[in-house]
Amino acid sequence: RALALQADGRLVLGGDFTYVGGVSRNYVARLNTDGTLDSAFNSGTGFNSSVYALAVQLDGKVLAGGFFTSYAGTARNRIARLEPTGALDTTFNPGTGFNNSVRALALQADGSVVAGGDFTSLTGIAAGRIARLTSRGAIDPGFSPGTGFDNSVMALLVQAGGRIVAGGS
Repeated sequence: RALALQADGRLVLGGDFTYVGGVSRNYVARLNTDGTLDSAFNSGTGFNSSVYALAVQLDGKVLAGGFFTSYAGTARNRIARLEPTGALDTTFNPGTGFNNSVRALALQADGSVVAGGDFTSLTGIAAGRIARLTSRGAIDPGFSPGTGFDNSVMALLVQAGGRIVAGGS
């Protein structure tokens, strides 16, 4: 369901799978440039459900969005950030998270994260299928899309200058 290319050519995969090449990898994995499983990316028990969106930051950290509610046993409602090693980045804290699926992610130049999907709230605050989080995972109060969208946001793109383009249902 999701692919993200790292600067070094390795590929992060997200989806509905629980094995890659016969090795247990719950919904997220990384492949080396030759297509083999990257064992250095250790997701432990991984996510507890599907990953629909991925984004790789300049520092190599990986943002994941989806239908999951935990990563390696730690609560993370539909959004999480992973270290380059595959461990959960606990400095990115989305609080109680989203109330429904995150289907698209985009990164802004300042480190902010734009999320789109099926959700209508983030940490209990109304968010009509689009929201922006700070680089630490908190809801960005400076982002105000009004009531948002009336149906799912499935794609996001940040243009030069910071404008956000959204597509969906």
